Amino acid sequence: MSSTLWLARFIEAVDVVTQVDRRPLALERLPDGRTALIFRVLDGARDADLTVTGPRTRALFKTATGMARAVTVRFKPGWSTVLFGVRASALTDRYVKLDELWGRHVRDLCSELVAARSPTEIVGRLSDAFARRCHDRAEPASASLARRAVRLLEGDEVRVDRVAARLGVTTRHLRRAFVDSVGVGPKDFARSVRLRRAMHLAETSRDWGRIATDVGYYDQAHLIGDFRELVGLTPVELVKRRQDDR
Repeated sequence: MSSTLWLARFIEAVDVVTQVDRRPLALERLPDGRTALIFRVLDGARDADLTVTGPRTRALFKTATGMARAVTVRFKPGWSTVLFGVRASALTDRYVKLDELWGRHVRDLCSELVAARSPTEIVGRLSDAFARRCHDRAEPASASLARRAVRLLEGDEVRVDRVAARLGVTTRHLRRAFVDSVGVGPKDFARSVRLRRAMHLAETSRDWGRIATDVGYYDQAHLIGDFRELVGLTPVELVKRRQDDR
């Protein structure tokens, strides 16, 4: 298996952002149970860095300045130990420089990525680096359990106790595995799944009562309560914020 294919099975998405006329970039990160690696080329293209951003329990909104471009590689849940050598819970709600995890040779990797001519080449060079460092790294057996639970929670199951029963474990055991490998508890992960589904449906509908029912909330009030707690905004306010940012 080539190094690029080795890393590709862990990747969920690759996003590229380019700053235009040095205007600040509005960035949004909703709770999602994902870990990502961000490669930033700083203003002037003379410097760059690599940062690991862990799963979030609450939404984060920020404005980025001084950045020429960024490539974000988002990984599927449950692979932090294999990819970075740490439990996902060690990264939760944190931004960690990759050199804190991998050491000083990250500087050389950044130089290689700056010289890359396209996002595809950047991902290829990252793949080489990950394959060299991580391909023999062992992971705890609980990580596989957590990933199976993720697939159920993102599929047809919304209740954690039912997920645990389908996997033949206790809810306590499932929670320990989930926190270690995904970085948040399974209930928090399930809430983030509903929230993201609601925002997806909101792209074509503003019937929040119907959306609440379709994504598994008891009613619209419970949907709004979850948004206030996890995002700090109502669904309507979040939609407006996105429109304003565009």
